[in-house]
Amino acid sequence: MNFFTLRVALSGYRTFSTKGFSEQKTYINNKYKAETTTVTKRQIRRSKIQWTEEQKSVLSAIEQGKSVFITGSAGTGKTMLVIEVIKRLKKMHTPSKVFITASTGVAAVALKGQTLHSFGGIRGPFYHDPKKLFESILADNRAVRRWQKANALVVDECSMVDGELFDGLEYVARKVRGVDEMWGGIQMVVVGDFCQLPPIPNDSSKPVKYAFEARCWDESFHLQKELTKVFRQSDPQFIELLQRMRKGEIDSLDLSLLEKCYSERVCDSSVVKLFPLKKKVMEVNEKMLKSLQKDVTVYPAVDTGKDTWKKLLNQGIAPDQLELCEGSRVMLIKNLDVRKGLVNGATGTVVGFDNGLPIVKFDSGKVLTIKPAEWSIMEGDEVVAKRWQIPLRLAWAQTIHKCQGMTLEKVSIDLSGSFGVGMVYTALSRVKTLAGLHLSGFKSSMIRMDPKVLEFYKKLCNKSLDTSCIESKDNSRRHSLSCTAENAGAADNVGTVEKKCYFDLDGYLSRRLKR
Repeated sequence: MNFFTLRVALSGYRTFSTKGFSEQKTYINNKYKAETTTVTKRQIRRSKIQWTEEQKSVLSAIEQGKSVFITGSAGTGKTMLVIEVIKRLKKMHTPSKVFITASTGVAAVALKGQTLHSFGGIRGPFYHDPKKLFESILADNRAVRRWQKANALVVDECSMVDGELFDGLEYVARKVRGVDEMWGGIQMVVVGDFCQLPPIPNDSSKPVKYAFEARCWDESFHLQKELTKVFRQSDPQFIELLQRMRKGEIDSLDLSLLEKCYSERVCDSSVVKLFPLKKKVMEVNEKMLKSLQKDVTVYPAVDTGKDTWKKLLNQGIAPDQLELCEGSRVMLIKNLDVRKGLVNGATGTVVGFDNGLPIVKFDSGKVLTIKPAEWSIMEGDEVVAKRWQIPLRLAWAQTIHKCQGMTLEKVSIDLSGSFGVGMVYTALSRVKTLAGLHLSGFKSSMIRMDPKVLEFYKKLCNKSLDTSCIESKDNSRRHSLSCTAENAGAADNVGTVEKKCYFDLDGYLSRRLKR
């Protein structure tokens, strides 16, 4: 069924024209409308990337058909490099024989891939027994075909992949493909930083086993490369602090620097707050949205694909439902124009609406009408699911997991919650400068790293960190809305939303297709 024939079910809500909706537009909307630009595909141009020698060595190995492990601290360009690697793999093997996976749904959707569990056909806790894992995967015909078809397999965020699972999947690859070579002859590209978020064990009584502890680890790769050139931060002092924190060995000078960022006073509401738990993030964003006491526009996502794939879309960065009003703090969740700074993680404020579409004034000063964007999940060269959504999230608060791979100008991090090994480093490394960092609930004992991880990186024996930086060179329509009054007339009830208007994203996409 063509997805454009679908309509979002909004039972209990009435639909009205945007003439009524236009009454909600304010002077701010009109003021910024003249400045507003809309990004189109034609305007988005890839920056010309100057690859470092480290990155060139990885790309050279890939083009020689070698299997590679790519690692490096936060901000060293792993994501940018893996996107280029995927492009080259598809040229070498054809897209249908290259499978893109990640340990988490967020990372998988960001790369237009699928989770490692989904690709591998993993249906049970059989990590400890490769033969049982193999037998369970044999029962999944689609999974077997994927294993047999694959010429190259990319695994992102490998720090969260269990070591026993890594061994088990290598065994499965050989057996399913009937090839007695490592991974059955598949070219492997594994990416991640073991100093960040670790695996979550099925059995809490057992110690964490990292992927690098797998018996097959060293034999799986022709090259293991640690990227050392940091792009995210430019201050050598902050870079060195983060590197020592990554190793769990900060000194008194580092502590004094962090103490300058420490304060129990409430931070400016425009600064993104990072929390370890999703529940706290939802509470903060909901509270702040209600405090604005403005009419809210709701954007239900439009999804296609089977239900099993749609579940993966919900693990991605694009929300299944987005609620915005004038004054909402938002974060861009997709690169629109790198040269103009309209990148994943850019923050701003909703200043109005243009026929239902949000107008955002970014903190950089850019003003933009944000149109729906697309996220895809691919199985080889087949698109198995898609989501269309406004590429924004509420940004008063975010989880640390959702911010992996992002670069933020300012963050406030509440460390009083439950922080595991590597999570403090993951959180602090999102921000570009010490001046943009605000800490609360900080204790030096929170900065810890697993000794096994430290030993692994010592063995990689790379050169000292290069702290230099690189520069990248690089007519509206009316839309139908349905509204409902919520707590109408409760003006004395602070924190209520008087009206919610549902944006017909499906209808918007249908009209654009007919142009």
